[in-house]
Amino acid sequence: MRPTVRARILLSILVVAAIGMGSAGLVTFLVQRDRTLGEIDERLVASVETAREMLSTPTVEYASTRDAMQAILARFVPRHDESTLGIIDGQPAYVPGVEQDYPLEQDTALVDRIVTEATDGAVHSGVETEPAYRRYIAAPVSVAGDPEIGIYVVAINVDEELEELYDSYRTYALVALVALLAIGVVGWFVAGRLLRPIRQLSAAASRITGSDRTERIPVTGQDDVSELTRTVNDMLDRLDTALTGQRQLLDDVRHELKTPITIVRGHLELLDASDAAEVEATRALALDELDRMAGLVDDIESYAETQLAPPAHETCDVAELTRAVFAKAQVLAGPRWQLATEARAVITGDAARLTQAWLQLADNAAKYAPAGSTVRIGSDTGHGQVALWVEDEGPGIAAGSEARIFERFGRIDTGRGIRGSGLGLPIVRAIARSHGGEATVRAAGSGSRFTITIPETSRP
Repeated sequence: MRPTVRARILLSILVVAAIGMGSAGLVTFLVQRDRTLGEIDERLVASVETAREMLSTPTVEYASTRDAMQAILARFVPRHDESTLGIIDGQPAYVPGVEQDYPLEQDTALVDRIVTEATDGAVHSGVETEPAYRRYIAAPVSVAGDPEIGIYVVAINVDEELEELYDSYRTYALVALVALLAIGVVGWFVAGRLLRPIRQLSAAASRITGSDRTERIPVTGQDDVSELTRTVNDMLDRLDTALTGQRQLLDDVRHELKTPITIVRGHLELLDASDAAEVEATRALALDELDRMAGLVDDIESYAETQLAPPAHETCDVAELTRAVFAKAQVLAGPRWQLATEARAVITGDAARLTQAWLQLADNAAKYAPAGSTVRIGSDTGHGQVALWVEDEGPGIAAGSEARIFERFGRIDTGRGIRGSGLGLPIVRAIARSHGGEATVRAAGSGSRFTITIPETSRP
């Protein structure tokens, strides 16, 4: 079984903390150890230098090497971790008058080694590891006229000097271990608290179905995870809206297609195949209904593309766009066309889609305007908005129906018997909203003014 995210986060924290604490402790231990060993070497050298100063003092004369060695050992009392020894002609001869923890005279191997090293008459230092870790220094001692050769030896027990450092490091290791345990406990609860919204997200996602999409994750706090929770809730809202819209669209399409299918089926069931006139009439009716269904399918596709595909972002001169739409609208049969106003402004948007929406308004006006009436096309600016409008002299929109006509398949009775797919104006509104604007209608009893408002970018 794979470890959980909570466990992996906690393990990562503990590994990084352990490496950091261990590295810091080890570096500190090594630095302090080197410093202690350096101090030991300095003490050894200082003891030899002091002995040399005693032998070179002009006011003091020694009759023999033995007298000088005895004076040196009498002068220097070894510390608890030090051992001294006076060797005469290769044999241990003098020891301090105090008890030593590590008597050098008993270590015959070390004595033989020192005697061998000191045959050249120079000062030598070295390290002994058995039976204890000791550093030593051996300096020759001689008096003029005396054939005997002495060796003054000082050794320091390094293990005893480092014992305090070892104790400190063991204490540090224990404290670091306790700290890691504390970090683990705290990290476990903190990671659990931070990951709680994600667990709730997983649980909510498992409970969300096609029939129940109301589940949302509670938001607490202002951290990144809370922001993620808000983003996921927003995503669920958008999905809910999209699914609801999709279901409504399917219901609307099913309702719209049911009528022509029922009409065609009914006429076919009652068709008298032997009556040529009835067959021709039924054929014409079926083709008309099929054409209407084909137009409905095309409008549905256009509506879906308008909602899904984002508009292009290009600079559009409103005056040029107004003249172009007016020129295209003039080919629509029916009313007289008049170019009313041209706004001197610039907008950012998709000129092709805006032309599509504007011509849809012009086509609606041509359908509903009385023969011989005038339809005016124009554009205005004001309050940071550009208005692209079409105004007709038709029967107008009944009060209270302004919002209904912009709904999918939303139709109202105009008394003229003209039927459309019911998607023209919703497509216009979808295009306007994709540009950050809106589509509206103003009815005055007789005649209507449809307007697309788009945010103005600048003025030439």
